[in-house]
Amino acid sequence: MTSAAPIAFALAARLALAAPGPDAWSVAELGGVRGITVGPIENGYHSGVGYGSVAYDRTLSEVRALGATWVALTPFGRVAGADGMGVDLTFESPFEQNRADVTKAIAMAHSRGLHVMLIPHVWVESGTWRGELDPATEAGWARWSASYTRFIREWARVAEATHVEMFSAGVELRSWVTTAHGPSFTRLLREVRRVYHGIVTYSSNWDDVDDDVTLGDVDVIGINAFYPLADAAGASEASMVDHARAIRDKVRALADRWRKPVLFSEIGYTTRPDPAVRPWEWPDSMTGVRVDEAAQAKAYRALLEPMLDERDFAGFFVWRVYSDPDDTSQEAPWGFSPRGKQAEGVVRDAFASRWACDPWWVRTPY
Repeated sequence: MTSAAPIAFALAARLALAAPGPDAWSVAELGGVRGITVGPIENGYHSGVGYGSVAYDRTLSEVRALGATWVALTPFGRVAGADGMGVDLTFESPFEQNRADVTKAIAMAHSRGLHVMLIPHVWVESGTWRGELDPATEAGWARWSASYTRFIREWARVAEATHVEMFSAGVELRSWVTTAHGPSFTRLLREVRRVYHGIVTYSSNWDDVDDDVTLGDVDVIGINAFYPLADAAGASEASMVDHARAIRDKVRALADRWRKPVLFSEIGYTTRPDPAVRPWEWPDSMTGVRVDEAAQAKAYRALLEPMLDERDFAGFFVWRVYSDPDDTSQEAPWGFSPRGKQAEGVVRDAFASRWACDPWWVRTPY
């Protein structure tokens, strides 16, 4: 097999050589990102089924059969509370073990011909959304920035050593990247580039990306795209497609403004009635929900229909499946995973189609 090293950094080089512009991904002929996020199972009660395991290899088989060309892997760091005192690199397992498992998981994905985006997350123990972290004082922000930089630098080193094709330096850090503290995140991005030489992105939340002050320092604009496609229950699919077209127009305007392509670093809908209304709501907080596969599939179809015809749109990652395909304990039946549901067919059809950002010579699924 061709070494992952030249492949990974050749993608970055081709993107860098393309004329700057919203269609740079298309001009570089990198092919649309047909991605699936594979979540870890690191809980001590589920040993031997996380990243790098035999179970994870079965998930890769399924992902490849679905037509995916990329996977996203999401190692976590731990934050105690909303005051952002710092990031503990240990999460469930010691950092050294997680690093070894992720390293193996990346090699396994590459061996199957899949590109990899490494996207470290922070888990806030208090239940606070990571976008609301607030160290409160200038000294607190400096301490937080230093700690988070250490966390992200460690994973950037893993990305470099394992020839990961894309690295996201953060996820939904609204209180940081949309405020006066944003310049310190820009410095973080520059620190990442000293360590890692692939494609660099950051995963903004869908409703704050327009206010992100750091977008000038990424290669691709990443969005966790949990856009609502309906304002109330019972919306028709045609109405949802209209909402999606408005989203496409916003994405196009964002790409034009920054002269960079846009990637949906996460898309997803839960398996419940009307998931396109407040799609960001976490399934664990719901009770007594009726499982509705058709509604989930309809939301996927509506969002993707206009987006795949957009030349400035580099692709998307589905949120998410798990590293053990047989473990159903990770989320409720009405959760986000499309595995074995009608939405899986929608994703397969989308992956198999030709997109506007694909090279001209693409005629068949990857």
